[in-house]
Amino acid sequence: MMKQYLSKVTEFFKAPMTNGMALGSAAVVVMAKEAFVTMANPIQEIIEKQVLTVAKAMEDKLDDEIASLEKLDEDDLEVLRERRLKQMKKMAEKKKRWMSLGHGEYSEIHSEKDFFSVVKASERVVCHFYRENWPCKVMDKHMSILAKQHIETRFVKIQAEKSPFLAERLKIVVLPTLALIKNTKVDDYVVGFNELGGKDDFSTEDLEERIARAQVIHYEGESSLKPKSTTQVRRNVRQSARSDSDSE
Repeated sequence: MMKQYLSKVTEFFKAPMTNGMALGSAAVVVMAKEAFVTMANPIQEIIEKQVLTVAKAMEDKLDDEIASLEKLDEDDLEVLRERRLKQMKKMAEKKKRWMSLGHGEYSEIHSEKDFFSVVKASERVVCHFYRENWPCKVMDKHMSILAKQHIETRFVKIQAEKSPFLAERLKIVVLPTLALIKNTKVDDYVVGFNELGGKDDFSTEDLEERIARAQVIHYEGESSLKPKSTTQVRRNVRQSARSDSDSE
């Protein structure tokens, strides 16, 4: 492709310049455009071929899965039904236990003793160390949304100034700070908004993805907040936080 481009430029300089440099400059522009069009077409073809290849692979995989299902007899289907029922029953029991522990809502814990009780009872905990300021209220709004979406994880907050032992032990300096806890151990922190764009207008999905990196929530690469049939809708909670000054 580059050879074609150089060839066209060479043709121009070999051509007689009957109308002076003005005509020559115009010709260069035209020939350059033609050269880049020539270069772009093969690139477009390559992209189209790659898309078709991926689509074909997905179609083949789906066909294989359908073929496998068609080969199942009644006994196989019954085994699958029983297995699925057991999975559903187990998940229902887990959800019931989580809800009994306070999962599914964003709540405040009022003492350091309560903090230790919470992290011992729940396998996964996100704890917001806060004070009464605007950035912490922004974080409250996002945490409240995520608590409802990820009932497998306990979402709580505790006032840092009233928890001096915890704040010192966990080295909490910047507020808000989220402590991401698994199996009673703090695995990671989200400190301020630096990892969320550095501003207070980050989306709930941004925070969800950041928490997911520590594997403290169940996340398969697609936000639980995004409708399956539409593109991702980014949430901006600035206005709602300003209109509601009370913490959740």
